[in-house]
Amino acid sequence: MCTGCGEMKAKKELVRVVRSKEGEISLDLTGKKSGRGAYVCPDLECLKKARKTKRIERSLDVKIPDELYDAMEQEMAQR
Repeated sequence: MCTGCGEMKAKKELVRVVRSKEGEISLDLTGKKSGRGAYVCPDLECLKKARKTKRIERSLDVKIPDELYDAMEQEMAQR
C-alpha cells in the first residue's frame, strides 16, 4: 500500500523507502535492501503527501530530516 495516496498496488509498482539497522534511510529501487520498509508510488505527489502527513516516518519509526526528503524527491524525479 502506498503511504502517500493509500492505494493498494502490486509491490513491483511501488518504490520502497528503507531504514537500515544502522538507522540510515534510503530509496530502495530494487526492493532487495535489508531493513524495515515503507512503500510509496513512484510519483512525486505521493511522496509529497507522505512527507506532509509523516506516514513514512511513522512506518519506519524514525524522524526523517528535510534534506533527506529533498534528496528522495530528486532521485525519484530522475527515475
